[in-house]
Amino acid sequence: MLEFTVADLSAEDIERLRATYEPLAISVRELVDATIRTEVDAETVAAVRADIDAATARLRDKQIDGAFGVRRTTTGQSMSWGNAVIGLRNASAPPLVIHRDDDGRRWTDFHLGAAFEGPPGHVHGGVSALVLDHVLGEAASPDGKPRFTGSITVRYLRATPLGPLHSEAAITRVDGVKTYVSGHISDAEGITVEAEGVFITPRWLRD
Repeated sequence: MLEFTVADLSAEDIERLRATYEPLAISVRELVDATIRTEVDAETVAAVRADIDAATARLRDKQIDGAFGVRRTTTGQSMSWGNAVIGLRNASAPPLVIHRDDDGRRWTDFHLGAAFEGPPGHVHGGVSALVLDHVLGEAASPDGKPRFTGSITVRYLRATPLGPLHSEAAITRVDGVKTYVSGHISDAEGITVEAEGVFITPRWLRD
């Protein structure tokens, strides 16, 4: 896993970086949605494309090599800003904000729009699996130490509509290096997708 420590940043430094880069990702998410749903003419599309290409070149003027990875400050604060599910700098992420209850439950309320469509008007099944894999993984790691997906079983009870959704997960049992977790996605009418997973403590974290 690409994980490294960066120079210690204060809470103010991290908020400054968030304030700089999160709005950019939000704007690109809006651009993706607009690209899917626009019906402007070819001349307008060509002009917008030129603008986008120019903006992309400006952003590439200074960039890191490879993926963003997981960056941790020397005080232990994690910055998973490139993550496909929770990355605040990743315009392809919803992104999810994971909440942690004292009883170990992990949950999130989120919105999936046109960029996540599979069946017309509904969430792609692979996107549902992606979300559940992450939420279950968060539940499997209550101590903040990562546990990686060994297997996950997803049951689609009915089509999940695009729009506001909820997901949650909790540990069902622990057996040595294996942590068993179950969870679901739901809409206003109830559960649409269920999942069970087995998450493994990596060798380098075992006692």
